[in-house]
Amino acid sequence: MHSSTSGAIAPKKPGLLINRDFALLWTGGAISVFGDIIFDFTLTVWVALGLAAHQSWGPLAVSGVLLAASVPLFVFGPIAGVFVDRWDKRRTMLAMDAIRAVLIGLLVLATNIIPLPFLPDGRVPLEWQLGMVYGVVFLNTLCSQFFGPARFALIGDVVPEPQRAHAMGISHAAQMIAMIIAPPLAPVLYLALGAQWAIGIDALSFLGSFLLVLAVRAPKSATSRVAGQKPNFLREFFAGLGFVARNRVTSTLVISVVVIMLGASAFNALEIYFALNNLHVTPYLYGFLSTSQGVGAVLGAVIAGALAQRIGLARMVGMSLLLTSVCILVYARMTSFAPALALAAFGGVFQAALNVAVGPLILRVTPRAFVGRVMATINPTTGLAQILGTILAGYLASKVLPDFHQQVLGMQFGTFDTILTGGALLCIAGSIFTIARLGFRDPAPVEPSQAESAATPDAEPTVLTEAVPAE
Repeated sequence: MHSSTSGAIAPKKPGLLINRDFALLWTGGAISVFGDIIFDFTLTVWVALGLAAHQSWGPLAVSGVLLAASVPLFVFGPIAGVFVDRWDKRRTMLAMDAIRAVLIGLLVLATNIIPLPFLPDGRVPLEWQLGMVYGVVFLNTLCSQFFGPARFALIGDVVPEPQRAHAMGISHAAQMIAMIIAPPLAPVLYLALGAQWAIGIDALSFLGSFLLVLAVRAPKSATSRVAGQKPNFLREFFAGLGFVARNRVTSTLVISVVVIMLGASAFNALEIYFALNNLHVTPYLYGFLSTSQGVGAVLGAVIAGALAQRIGLARMVGMSLLLTSVCILVYARMTSFAPALALAAFGGVFQAALNVAVGPLILRVTPRAFVGRVMATINPTTGLAQILGTILAGYLASKVLPDFHQQVLGMQFGTFDTILTGGALLCIAGSIFTIARLGFRDPAPVEPSQAESAATPDAEPTVLTEAVPAE
């Protein structure tokens, strides 16, 4: 007599894109991020080589684009998180995609490809062109403050917890591939076809994202607002801050982000000077360092996405932070191009592993009704620390250590490698703090009852206490 298992149905193994709804979100994200990168680089080239060509105020005009993209992150990012937690996530994404498609499309008028009958010569004046560029960049970034947290929350809704690291991995891989392809393509498009083509591509990418998100069959979104109760912005806002402060994972990430980004920003701000002076590369070879890092990041995202659940999210976050920091420290001592190129790829692997693990770790400990506010706290904090670190690195290089030369234990230290070394040590300190606080054991996931009770404002203080993961 044989025991039969023919009637048992084996569980269906998730495919590469996990399920239908995530496949739609991933495809829309890949399309829109490619369009965004083309758009961002083209705007910089357009302002520098077109609108402000041969003008002494050209660098200031280019900086205006970066400023217009930065202000909404700090001013409106935390505010947006409150509304993202109130609203339906899929509808929020649809609204932001539609608004951005229209905004970017209207910017075509600033290229003067279409004569405007209400203007004297049919052409938009230069000052209006710059104003339109800054206004569209500002509003586009403002929409992103709603879209990004809503998309992050929706991925948590449609992807089961065991597959979230894989979802983040292939999402990050798509972003890195776009970062490798789009930057060199943008100037070619601009010089060959004009700014209007890059603007049109970005507008169409948002339209494509809109149609794909429209096809998503999303579950009912968690909301911080209870039917029949009046919304209270301040109460919801401070409840979000309270959760971030009391939860061990989120509070650790905020503190470590500040320390690490202050150090890592030295790398971002001074890498080109380090490459030219310490690695002795030509400007033509400099871009290959970023390309090498991007290739490593693609590989790292794929590997980390596949192994994160087996390794553990907390362990992957801590170790990838530490190994990335060590790579920066070693990189600061490099004196030739080839080893630095290899190390850039190696560091990209660990940086990608960090990006893959952080998102699922946050979703693991955050009630659904708080996801928007948590992300709207972490993202602006990261951006602010990056800007402060960039300013500090630039000040040290130009005012404090411009002609620094010192020999210590037989090693030569100059301006740029010294600042990068100091930044790397800050990163290592932040990594050790993260490992000490989180350990290598994943925290317990938030209970469904906590996620649901978080929607009730009167219950929020209780949720804040219960949501701290067990040690």
